[in-house]
This record gives sequence, C-alpha cells and structure tokens, in this order.
Amino acid sequence: MEHMQDRIRLLYTGRSHKAQLFRYGLIAFDAVTILYFIATAAIQQTPLMNIINTLIGLLILADFAARIWIAPNRKKVLFQIYTVADLVVVASLLLAPLITDDLAFLRILRGLRLIHSYHLIRDLRRESRFFRLHEDAIYAAVNLFVFIFVTTSIVFVVAFEHRPGFPAYVDALYFTVATLTTTGFGDITMTTTTGKLLSVFIMVVGVALFVQLARAIFQPSRIRHKCPECGLTRHDPDAVHCKHCGELLKIETDGMGSG
Repeated sequence: MEHMQDRIRLLYTGRSHKAQLFRYGLIAFDAVTILYFIATAAIQQTPLMNIINTLIGLLILADFAARIWIAPNRKKVLFQIYTVADLVVVASLLLAPLITDDLAFLRILRGLRLIHSYHLIRDLRRESRFFRLHEDAIYAAVNLFVFIFVTTSIVFVVAFEHRPGFPAYVDALYFTVATLTTTGFGDITMTTTTGKLLSVFIMVVGVALFVQLARAIFQPSRIRHKCPECGLTRHDPDAVHCKHCGELLKIETDGMGSG
C-alpha cells in the first residue's frame, strides 16, 4: 500500500513528464466538468444524463480520495472550501438518480463545482510561468466568473424555474449581468422581496468584483515568491533582490525575460 501511495503522490506532485501529463489531464477534466454543469444547468435530466452525472461524480470522488490519501495534513485539506464544494457536488450527482423529483437546488449545488477552479489555478501556477506572472488578474477574473454563474443558477431557480429550457437560463444570465453592471434595462425585474434582496446583493458584490478585476489588469504584474528573510510574497518578475529587505531572491524563470 505504501508503494501505491508513493506512486500516486508522485503523479500529483512529481516533476516527471508522466506526472505533468497526468496533472494536465486533471486540469482538462476539471475545466470540462465545469463547462458541462454550466451547459446543462437548465436542461431536464434524462437517464443518459443521470449516467453521465454518476460517472463524473465517481471520478471527482476518486480524485478527492487520492488527494486525501497522499495529503500530509488531511484535516486541513478536508476543511478547504473547494474540498467541501466538491463533496457537495459529488453528493448531488450520486444521489440525484435516487430522487424522483427534479429538485431545483441540485442546479445550484452543481454550480459549486466552479469553486474548484481556484484549485485548478493553483495547479496551473505550479505548471505555468504565465499563470504565475498574471495570477492576480486571473484570480480576479475567476472570482467574477464564479460569482456570475453561481448567482445565475440561484436567479434561475428563484425566478425562472417555471420556464424550463435553455432560453430561461439565458434570461437568468442576462438579468445577473445587467444587474451587477448596474445597467438596469428594466425588461426583466424581480417583484418579490427575496428577489429584490438578491438583486441588491448582485449589484454590491458584482461592482466590487469588477473593480478588483480592473485593478488587477491595470496594475503592474507581480510574481508570487516568498522572500526567505522577511516573508514578502509579491515581487517584480525580474527581481534579483527583495525590495523590502534586500535579500537575494532565486525566482524560478523559464530563461526568458529582461536578458
């Protein structure tokens, strides 16, 4: 068992070509499942979709079990937000075929898979200098993306559940974007107290996320590297010394840059 555990750990953390291909495969799987849940949010469940959902749930569960098995601190991993979100998603996928009614809240639960995109970015940070260099802007974009589509799922359930089909989901997305940008066309509005409070929440949080994204895009790029002396974690991509304490830095590069 220890030999098997070491082999799995090397796949998740090693630097071999095989390990890199494995991790890129996980990244691709995460991206595809996220897109799948977005695309099927407003589609009536069919027996075929139940089979696909069950297979996806089992694969997510296998990935979760492997990460827990090799984790040096399992308790810490269990309480991370994307771990909790994945467990909720797995439960919604595996239990859905046993539920006779098409419960609307399952659409929201599966939208939580978007939270796993933060874990996806963490993996890409390790694999790609581009992601390390533009991490702030990418995180801000993901924050906005996750907020839009999780909120769209909630809006769809609250206000458009009586109108099945993809057009109704598009209307929910349209309302969400129009509200968070404070455009306010007024052709689709919330009439209930719950809906109005949800609109206020979308406007307040959405504007804050837009500002965060704009600031990350227009601010100079910084790369994440912890200074061994003072602990400063953000530096210029071509920094040789820490601007805070002057300590010599050894930031990993791909051989390109200022030359």
